[in-house]
Amino acid sequence: MSLITKKIKGTEDVLPKESFKWQFVEKIMRNEAENYGFKEIRTPVFEHTELFARGVGQTTDVVQKEMYTFDTKGGESVTLRPEGTAGAARAVLEHAVLNDGLPVKVSYFVSCYRYEKPQAGRLREFHQFGLEEYGTADPVADAELICAAQSIFDRLQIKELHLEINSIGCPKCRAEYHKALREYFEKYKDKLCDTCLSRLEKNPMRILDCKSPEDKKIAENAPKVIDYLCEDCNEHFEKVKTYLDGAGVKYIVNPSIVRGLDYYTKTVFEFVTDYIGSQGTVCGGGRYDGLIEELGGQHVPSLGFAMGIERLLMLMDNQGIEIPKSDTCDLYIAGLGDKAKLKAFELIKQIRESGLKGETDVVGRGLRAQMKYADKIGAKFSMVLGDNEIEESKAKIKNMETGEQVEISLTESFAQEFFQVYTQNRNRLIAGV
Repeated sequence: MSLITKKIKGTEDVLPKESFKWQFVEKIMRNEAENYGFKEIRTPVFEHTELFARGVGQTTDVVQKEMYTFDTKGGESVTLRPEGTAGAARAVLEHAVLNDGLPVKVSYFVSCYRYEKPQAGRLREFHQFGLEEYGTADPVADAELICAAQSIFDRLQIKELHLEINSIGCPKCRAEYHKALREYFEKYKDKLCDTCLSRLEKNPMRILDCKSPEDKKIAENAPKVIDYLCEDCNEHFEKVKTYLDGAGVKYIVNPSIVRGLDYYTKTVFEFVTDYIGSQGTVCGGGRYDGLIEELGGQHVPSLGFAMGIERLLMLMDNQGIEIPKSDTCDLYIAGLGDKAKLKAFELIKQIRESGLKGETDVVGRGLRAQMKYADKIGAKFSMVLGDNEIEESKAKIKNMETGEQVEISLTESFAQEFFQVYTQNRNRLIAGV
């Protein structure tokens, strides 16, 4: 019998044998977010299309080519989120979260959707972890945000990940930069792709982000935005570098970084690696001081970053970083006969209520098959119940690794007695005895 359907191209399943890796990485991300004062926000997977058109930018590849947009039965145009920042900003603005006191710090885990050619490190459905901060223009916030990302990578023991930073200025100095870009690219109008020709007047900086090899080559000698920064933007960028230096965070100034979304201003940064091929950016972010205003609010200086979880896991795998598996079954109880099976069920419930992990047979296996299964799931201890054990209200707990056995009573104190055996065994392991 053949499957009626399979997963859609550009999507991936996370199977039980792999999910512990996601949980490990997500736990570290959550912990670091809490350490830096960020609280979780959850937003819908789809939004009104105009949110992304206005927030992300009409001239970006994301809006022009990659969004999953459709009309609802009510005639509304909605889009599956292509990134997390715009939705978080909309929620903060709509629910007046800014009135709770500034700065507002939020974190999120989101699934995102972009119609791109699937390849290593690039999927049509992918997942991001992000931090967003609203209500501060101080350059120390930029450095703190970068440090938060660096802390996550350090805890994951990732090596050879390079931080690249740049400043793309504010609307004031960017106007002069756009003028210089237009003058430069006008000389190559006959060689630019159709998309970049349309960008030439609307937003020439987007040409720098074009994926066309020929356009990329042309852009190599284009003017650099860092040479057109106004006094305020230049001072802001210098202070960001000073704070990063003070925190001992190594970085490279890369004048070519512009990021792929229109809402960015001033500081932009990327964490880049050579370990996962051409899709080497694992984390990207920066400042977006005009985004809240673009969405209909007051001027609220803001900043944030997002890191791709699939790319991060791929990087860890390619660097040989071993992710510890989650704890396996603490106790497996095998029951022989109806009475023993019922007793095993009752005792396992005690074990689970005590906070430990317990398993018993729910398939109807024989003893040999049950013990084979206990070994397969990595049970630390096992116990066999039969008529004799039920009659005597005693049974032996077996350490599956050493073979050592300890007798234990099958009373209301069963879970407490097992916990003592479990703790003694763990302490001996820690002591190396």
